[in-house]
Amino acid sequence: MGRADANIEQTVWRIVSRHAPNTDTKDVQVRPSRNGRFLSVTVTIIAESRTQLDEMYAELQSHQAILAAL
Repeated sequence: MGRADANIEQTVWRIVSRHAPNTDTKDVQVRPSRNGRFLSVTVTIIAESRTQLDEMYAELQSHQAILAAL
């Protein structure tokens, strides 16, 4: 999740596709918050290892535009 004005969808996609290269853009869902200030970006991947997930989440959480990664 991030602010709607921060190109959050592209940022999340860049990070996720680097860690899960077989993921397609059709696996991405974006939902605005009620007031439109934030976007929730959901990406469905097939994880190959716990390490892969840990590294992806670490990069997502360290990015300044991403407010939360679950």
